[in-house]
Amino acid sequence: MGFARVRRSPRRTRIPKESTRVSGGTDVLRVAIFGGTFDPIHSAHLAVAREAADRFGLDRVLFVTAGQPPHKSQPRTPFEHRHRMVELAVAGEPRFEASRLEAGRTSYSIQTIEEVRAGLGPADELFFLIGADAFAEVGAWRRSEDVVRMVTFLVAARPGHQYAVPAGAAVIRLDTLAFSVSSSALREKLERTGAAEELPPAVLQYIHKHGLYRGLQ
Repeated sequence: MGFARVRRSPRRTRIPKESTRVSGGTDVLRVAIFGGTFDPIHSAHLAVAREAADRFGLDRVLFVTAGQPPHKSQPRTPFEHRHRMVELAVAGEPRFEASRLEAGRTSYSIQTIEEVRAGLGPADELFFLIGADAFAEVGAWRRSEDVVRMVTFLVAARPGHQYAVPAGAAVIRLDTLAFSVSSSALREKLERTGAAEELPPAVLQYIHKHGLYRGLQ
């Protein structure tokens, strides 16, 4: 089951139903939303997404670059740079796609979930790949009851972070998967040394070309 690259508007990601099903249209499409500021995207993001895709037979993982996270300060790096780094990181990964769904808006997950769900069939499965630290705050999200009703959470461990499962939430704990690298630590490392082996080479090259993460202190 493969994906054809499709044209899409700057804001909306469309799931190409016809190109993802074999003749007869009986297969269920499995899609995961993987949101983040990706400031910058790094190897742990990609490793967790690959492992989740392999383990759960995901047909597509949408890497949704956050516009303005509602519960965080403004990302240090402008959206277009962060999104371009995601595009470079997922290039050559047929199951991965860089999505602009949250460009130019506050990143409310329920809005993103509803837009992705609208492009799927009624039998298709929608997952939400998330780190344990972010999942611990799900109860504070806008329309959190609707969020937990509409997706199955794939929760990757993060050292030092525990979480409770909200009532009614479908959660699969990925305790063997962990975000062992943090973007904030990488930003500091880039500021000090200009290098970070945890970054895909194309992303590091882009950072150097555009002078990102300089003068952060």
